[in-house]
Amino acid sequence: MTKPTTLFLLGGSGDLSARLLMPALGQLLTEHSDRRVTLVGVGSDSLTDEQWKNRVTESFQTTESTGVSVDALLKETTYVTADVTDAQALSDLLGRSNDAPAIYFALPPQVTEKACAALESVDLPEGTVLAMEKPFGVDAESARRLNEQLQRLVPEDQIHRVDHFLGRSTVLNLLGLRFANRVFEPLWNREHIESVAIVYDEQLGLEGRAGYYDHAGALVDMIQSHLLQVLSIFAMEAPYSTDAVDLRAAKSAVLRATRVRDNDPTTWSHRARYTEGTVADRHFPSYADEPDVHPEWKTETLAQVTFDIDNWRWAGVPFTLRSGKAIGVRRREILVTFKAAPHIPVGLTGSSEPDVLRIALGPDEMSLAMNVNGPGDPWELDRAELTATFGEGQLKAYGEVLESMLDGDPSLSVRGDAAEQMWRIVDPIIEAWRTDAVPLDEYETGSLGPASWPPA
Repeated sequence: MTKPTTLFLLGGSGDLSARLLMPALGQLLTEHSDRRVTLVGVGSDSLTDEQWKNRVTESFQTTESTGVSVDALLKETTYVTADVTDAQALSDLLGRSNDAPAIYFALPPQVTEKACAALESVDLPEGTVLAMEKPFGVDAESARRLNEQLQRLVPEDQIHRVDHFLGRSTVLNLLGLRFANRVFEPLWNREHIESVAIVYDEQLGLEGRAGYYDHAGALVDMIQSHLLQVLSIFAMEAPYSTDAVDLRAAKSAVLRATRVRDNDPTTWSHRARYTEGTVADRHFPSYADEPDVHPEWKTETLAQVTFDIDNWRWAGVPFTLRSGKAIGVRRREILVTFKAAPHIPVGLTGSSEPDVLRIALGPDEMSLAMNVNGPGDPWELDRAELTATFGEGQLKAYGEVLESMLDGDPSLSVRGDAAEQMWRIVDPIIEAWRTDAVPLDEYETGSLGPASWPPA
């Protein structure tokens, strides 16, 4: 495995680098004091090395990063003002590295594509690792073209398509719950599970991200990427191991079998955007009145889609994925509803609800609601909950992303074929929405969404 020690941060002067990547790098170096990383910031802004070091230091302070590895990085880090879409500038940049470098594209997708095109004219050092943020293309065809371009640069296992939503701890918690427990795995199929919902509802609004979000919307921002990745891990067959080859192959097999329920996006997809209101003591204007929003684009802030997985294990089980902003109740969970008991003996009264397993995402927790004989009358059934808290990871999500990249381990990244499949899955929905075959509903800020929608 390639293990680069020089990290070129393209877009180093941007918000993503300052707010997420550099704090995560500082935390990683604090936790692993024997790791040495040379950081080179690259951007279009004109910064001196001293100004750059001050920015890195400020970012590190947000995660209380300290230690010999942090000190060594701060002493050596430099900044280069460069046009990252220029082949000669990139060649000069890579000449600063004495080993296999890691190149992190903390850039808008359009700039990343141009930078990758320029790299085709550059002799990349052997073992170069590339890392880039979503979205990976804008549809299945553009994702395929981007993959072909990347694979002309480096082998697939040296390409890290970053999805920070799934940190190592969350992935391993899901795998451990299923495959390390004989109680759950025999029930993890269509014979016992009635439905699955994966929900990520936020009380937050745009938070100044209209420039990106108004182009993407809830479907592309969350369902096409993050939530389909959660689905693939939840529904996968047991991999032989947790290494990149086995884990990513199992995820891709699930995605290849996934499609909109009944191939009917007009029935099984819903979209809406919020109107004026208050949530969590914050007042929001209607989405259409938010700064820098184009109302005529009909961008949704709440999306809900039900999918089928066409394989032996899941045939017929509806998987509903939902994500929205400015929702009254924050929900980040996988909701598994089991089939009802086939027969309850005559004489037992009270609750006959099916068992429900909730797996919370961040912090990772679990609760199982089930029927038991309640207190008092022993003939009356009541509901009880079994709860558990999973272990937290040592690092924040982006720290795990950087650690995997610097270790040359792509197991947490999205494989090229999976990136194409995720677009293939949602392309029919996007087309139905583009032609207004699915109406754009509205919901009041602070509500749970349109009352007419089926529950998720």
